[in-house]
Amino acid sequence: MNIASLLEKSARRYPDHSALSRGLELHCNYATLAQRAAAIAGYLKNELNCQPGERIALVMKNAPEYIEILFGVLHAGLTAVPVNAKLHRREFAYILENSAASHVFISDDFNDTVGELTSTIDTLKSSISVNSATFQEAYNSPPLTMQRCEPDAIAWLFYTSGTTGQPKGAMLSHRNLMAMTQSYFASVDTIEPGATLLHAAPMSHGSGLYAFPTIAAGAHQVVAQSGSFEPEEIFQLIGHYPQVSMFAAPTMIKRMVETPAADDENTDNLKVMIYGGGPMYVADLKAAMARFGNKFAQIYGQGETPMTITCLNRADHLGRDDLPLDELLASVGCAQVPVEIRIADAEGLSLPDGEIGEILVSGDTVMRGYWQNPEATAKTIVDGWLYTGDMGVLNAQGYLTLKDRSKDLIISGGTNIYPREVEEILLEHPDIVEVSVIGKAHPEWGEEVIAFVVQRETATLDSTQLDAFCIDNMARFKRPKSYHFVKQLPKNNYGKILKTQLRALLK
Repeated sequence: MNIASLLEKSARRYPDHSALSRGLELHCNYATLAQRAAAIAGYLKNELNCQPGERIALVMKNAPEYIEILFGVLHAGLTAVPVNAKLHRREFAYILENSAASHVFISDDFNDTVGELTSTIDTLKSSISVNSATFQEAYNSPPLTMQRCEPDAIAWLFYTSGTTGQPKGAMLSHRNLMAMTQSYFASVDTIEPGATLLHAAPMSHGSGLYAFPTIAAGAHQVVAQSGSFEPEEIFQLIGHYPQVSMFAAPTMIKRMVETPAADDENTDNLKVMIYGGGPMYVADLKAAMARFGNKFAQIYGQGETPMTITCLNRADHLGRDDLPLDELLASVGCAQVPVEIRIADAEGLSLPDGEIGEILVSGDTVMRGYWQNPEATAKTIVDGWLYTGDMGVLNAQGYLTLKDRSKDLIISGGTNIYPREVEEILLEHPDIVEVSVIGKAHPEWGEEVIAFVVQRETATLDSTQLDAFCIDNMARFKRPKSYHFVKQLPKNNYGKILKTQLRALLK
């Protein structure tokens, strides 16, 4: 099995179909995409001497070349390590070192931050800019015959932040990605040959994962010319391309609804917006449906079981006779076809419908485990069940509603932020004694990061100083939006910080 065979099959069936575009300009058709992926695979195998399973990283903004490289890596039987392009240099360094990536493909934006890491990370042999002559030479390499892989061979190493403060690499196999691809068609939506996937969200995460069902269907992938999310540009592309689907965080949809030009734009070509990665408030969803119509599907997933826990499809958004509409829209839908879910108590015993507990998932989409972290794997996958760390409740009809996140996860703008990561960096400041980070509801971003800080008695810190410190040491989207200076943090008898009391201070 090789998940890259999806491209090989579609290229044979639809060689002249548009495959990739940048903005309004065609980048290549399916025949060319398949040829380039095979050539990049040949370059990796024959020129760089990459061995089966070797990790190849991608630190890039959205671009058509992203798909060419991703499928070239997979075609060669190697493991792709897509990295969130929003991360800080120290986070890039950690992921590249932890994964023992041997080569990294980069956009020119990262020449300074990533390119220089080749001299500090022993396993990293080269960084290759997609605008370089070296990359152009890779296009001309003799094509490699697709390498066969075991179904459980690692295809995608998905780095997701952990409560320990360091990212963990979820090992996604060819079997995992194939099950995810099939689940899209069975649980989420249909895709017609010649339809369009518009990449509005980062290709290192959910949007890139949806490249697999898109290619399987012989459909067209379009990347914004800007390489980022600009509502006006997205509207222009929707108006130009047929049968458009896109994956978006709820905050992105909210921005599109509130864009001044929204009422003047024709969105007849929009087929479906698949939203996930954070809470969608019912009021915001109703406003979006009033503007765009019944063109929404929600997915709930994790990097550990990519895009595949539950789905609230388009039909669900119209309601059911046996459930109040607001209750339905507040849920994240029913279990997707290839997975089972159950709600468990602290001992792992199943709870009946209507009771809140931890959400457990089982099926062929669940990761093999965490890269080089058997201890975390053993805690997360028990008896074949993935312990998500999320709390939820099932109703009698099988619809899941999320209630809390036992790991104190903060989701801001559709991006996961773990308080422990932010806390550990803030504690590196010499004048900070203690710190606790929590999330606060935000009308646009879903949640925002708030830090409670205990400083040394002789210190005179202020928010401006701490903001500058955070900008130097972490990704901008992770830094606190406000700092509250307190004399002490509330704790229980065991010394555990009581975040519930901190949250109460914000009300």
